[in-house]
Amino acid sequence: MQSGAESAAGDQTILRVVDLLAPERVKVPLEGLDKESILAELVDLATQSAGLAARRDEIHQAVWEREEVLSTGIGDGIALPHAKIGGLDTVAVAAGVSRGPVEFGALDAEPVRLLFLVLGPETAADVQVRLLSRISRLLSGESLRQRLVSAEDARRFCEILREAESAI
Repeated sequence: MQSGAESAAGDQTILRVVDLLAPERVKVPLEGLDKESILAELVDLATQSAGLAARRDEIHQAVWEREEVLSTGIGDGIALPHAKIGGLDTVAVAAGVSRGPVEFGALDAEPVRLLFLVLGPETAADVQVRLLSRISRLLSGESLRQRLVSAEDARRFCEILREAESAI
C-alpha cells in the first residue's frame, strides 16, 4: 500500500494531510512574531525533518519569492505558504500556530494564526495543488480552526487534524 507521500508520484490517490504531517513538523506555538520569521521557522521545521537541511536557504528563498508574488494568506486566519522545489521527490509539509495574530497580507485583510507550509516537486505541481486544496477544504470549518489554534502542543494538533480528516 502506498503512503500519501509515495502516491505523489502521479496517480490520483487522495493525499491525506495527516500522512504527511508528523508532530516533529508542527510547532505550537511558533516563536516568530512576523511573517518573515514565521516562514523561516516553518522552512526550518520542514527541511530538518525531511532531510533537506542542506537546502534550507534555497528552499526559504523559494518560499519567500512565492510569497512576494501573492500572499498565501487565504483568509479565516489561515496561510498556506508553498513552493515548488527542483530535485524534491516527494511533498513535504510543516505546520504551526502563531503566538498571536500575524499580518500576512491575507485576502480578507485579517491576520493569520494557522499556517501550513507545503513544499512540492517541480515535476508534480498537480500534487501540490491537490494537497493545498485539501488543506483549504479541511480548514473550512471554524470549529476545527479554533481547536487547532487552541491545541496545547504538536502532538495534540496532529490528533485533532487526524480526527477531522478521518471524518471527511
